[in-house]
Parts: sequence; C-alpha cells; structure tokens
Amino acid sequence: MIESIKFDQNGLVPAIVQDAASKEVLTLAYMNEESLKKTLETKETWFYSRSRQELWHKGGTSGNIQKVVEMRYDCDQDAILVLVQPAGPACHTGAYTCFSETIDKQEVVDVKQDRFQILNTLEKLIAERENELPEGSYTTYLFTEGVDKILKKVGEEASEVIIASKNRDHEELKWEVADLLFHLMVLLREQKLPLDEVLKVLEKRHVSKE
Repeated sequence: MIESIKFDQNGLVPAIVQDAASKEVLTLAYMNEESLKKTLETKETWFYSRSRQELWHKGGTSGNIQKVVEMRYDCDQDAILVLVQPAGPACHTGAYTCFSETIDKQEVVDVKQDRFQILNTLEKLIAERENELPEGSYTTYLFTEGVDKILKKVGEEASEVIIASKNRDHEELKWEVADLLFHLMVLLREQKLPLDEVLKVLEKRHVSKE
C-alpha cells in the first residue's frame, strides 16, 4: 500500500482519523513514510509533527491510543482515511473529537427529514461519553461500572418492555423501548461493535428473503 501513496513535496500525506463505530471524524494529522509504516506494523496510529519535526505516537504519553481497524486511501492516492477504536479523547483539550467547534451555526434541520437521525446523534454522544467520561453523566457511570452493569440494565429494560406490552400501555411502552435502545447502544459501544454492523445483518436478512 505504501508504494501507492503520493506524499507531498515535504514527504507528508494528510491522515483523516475516524471512529470506526460512530463514524465521527476525530482529527486530521499528517504521516510520513516512517510513521505510516509504524502505524501498519503496530496497528496503532503514528503521525509526524510538522511543528516539532518528529514522529509521535497517539496516546504514547496520555494513554489515549487509537487502535487501527482499517486504513484506506482516496482516489487521488494523496490522502489516507484511518478507521480506529479510540481508547480516549482524540483532542489535546480532552474532547472526544478535534472538530467540536462550529464555524457557522445554522438552524436545526427538522429531524423528521431523517427519522433515524437521532440514532446517529445518540451514537456520537455515547462515543463522546466513553472517551471523555464527564462527571455526573449516567453514561459515564455505565462505562465506569463495566459490561456487567450494562448487561444488567439491558435485562431490566427488556423486562420493562415486556411488562408494558402485556399491560397494553402504549405510553409506558414507548419510554421503555427508548430506554432499551439506549442501553443496547451503550452495550454495542462497550463491545466495539458499530451499529452499522447490526443494520447490515437486518439488510442482509431482508434481501435474502426477497
């Protein structure tokens, strides 16, 4: 793959780092041939610092490493996309992503234009909570307690869905299903399994029965 990459006049290529699960863009950094080789060898991201003019291992000091899931290059072969499983915030500020500021805030688009947009928003929020672990957050509590606590909540919410259904209580049912979906998404994040993989299974089943 390295032979296919077109490095610029300074021997660098931009590397866009994306969370493999939430699909959120985490950062934009640069690689030279050596850092690209180390990334491929170690399966963790290595970059080249233009200001310090040296290699740096993401998470080497902070512990917020990025485990490489997949690497791609674009059609012009002069940019790299790195899909990762982050072990912590990507930004030096402690934020989940370096792209957290908005240049031009527009009016919020009516979510009814995309009835599943809330799932994308929720997936991003859960990823942020796992990486930043803000105090006082219920999601932080779940990740801190670990998989057993998350599984317990999934079981509890599933039971509540059953009870609400048996009672024919639509008002209660919609809240309990929402709780169950939320905890299932937290579980998927803890397991490092993208929601997209679940959707692919549903799509495959649908197509196979047509």
